[in-house]
Amino acid sequence: MQTNNIGFLLTDIIRLMRREYLNSDLCMTPMQARALVYVSHCEGIRQVQLAEMMDIQPITLARLIDQLAEDELVERRPDPKDRRAYGLYLMDGSAPLLEKIDVEVKRVRKKALQGLTEEQVNVLQNALSVMHTNLSAN
Repeated sequence: MQTNNIGFLLTDIIRLMRREYLNSDLCMTPMQARALVYVSHCEGIRQVQLAEMMDIQPITLARLIDQLAEDELVERRPDPKDRRAYGLYLMDGSAPLLEKIDVEVKRVRKKALQGLTEEQVNVLQNALSVMHTNLSAN
């Protein structure tokens, strides 16, 4: 692997982090967990907006939300401003699972960043934020 190519390196790190999450005892896929966390941060969000945020197709998200709704973690409620649209909201059963997801995120983050100083972590975070901003600009 070319560790001097930042694109390859970032892609491989994401793959390895995803593998680490799959080794957890969470009863859901990393994508389901990600969707649940996004809903927790943006309650009332419409599915189409969430699909854009997650960079997945709306039909793929619909299947994820169907599963989360079946598991009584998320519910769709009619949008009072647009009767054709539905917002996504957390259900009571999601709180313990969100806590477990947070624990797993911290565990994987700690493993990924072991051996780095706090200053190095801050520099990395700032550099990635700048890259994100640069690539997000239209």
